[in-house]
Order: sequence, then structure tokens, then C-alpha cells
Amino acid sequence: MPDVSPRAVTVAGFGCRRGCSEQALRALLEQTLQAHGVPLAALDALASIEAKRDEPGLLALALGLGLPLVFFSAEQLARFESSLTRRSSIALRETGCAGVAEACALAQASALGDGPATLLIEKYSSAEASVALACSLAEPT
Repeated sequence: MPDVSPRAVTVAGFGCRRGCSEQALRALLEQTLQAHGVPLAALDALASIEAKRDEPGLLALALGLGLPLVFFSAEQLARFESSLTRRSSIALRETGCAGVAEACALAQASALGDGPATLLIEKYSSAEASVALACSLAEPT
């Protein structure tokens, strides 16, 4: 009998400083997941803002994890602003988006899922980057 239960689509959204290394991003991701008991294997995708499309650390992280990395414009992320747990005036000034990691996670989880996305893990930050997790239910395939 096929599995007919819904499953969650889980996405990690990232914001980072220019030149942030793959190692710094991976360490932040793994620490955040471990703190919340979420296995790395639960991730379906990574997401960030369009301005980070050429960031070597993000690209290497996605490649190393074997996950798709999707980018969103500030305009696309604006619809998720009301769901952010914190708004950053610095992020808004630098990117045009009040919260990159959470908004990106929510945007991609919404795109992949069949229902509204919710934050699973609020933004965690290091000196170089931030990460947040969002999920959405998906119909079984």
C-alpha cells in the first residue's frame, strides 16, 4: 500500500556577509539543526536572496549537501514580511528585505509545499551569517 500521509517540505534560508565560507555556513546550519533535533537529511532545499547568487560559500554548501539552492528578489520576499519574527533595519538598507533568512526559507517552503509555510526554526545568527528553517506540508507522491 502506498504511503498517503502528508510529509513536510523543509527549507533552510540563509543570509550572509560577502565572502562567508562554506565551513562557516555549514557549522551554523549543523549547530542550529542539532539544537532543535532536526536531522540534516530532513532538508529539501536551501534559499537566499538574489544578491547572494554569486556567493561561493553558499554555492559550495548547496553542492556539498546535494541540495537545490534557490534565490529570491526582495520584491518576492516582501510578501513574507508579516511572518518574520524580527525585522532588521540593516538588512532592509542593504538588501531591500527586512529579514533575509526567514523570508527566504518561507518563500521556498511555500513554493515547494501544498499549503502555507511556517517557521520551524527562527533566525539563528553567527558573526558571518544567519539561518532559519521553514516547512510546509506536501502531498505524497
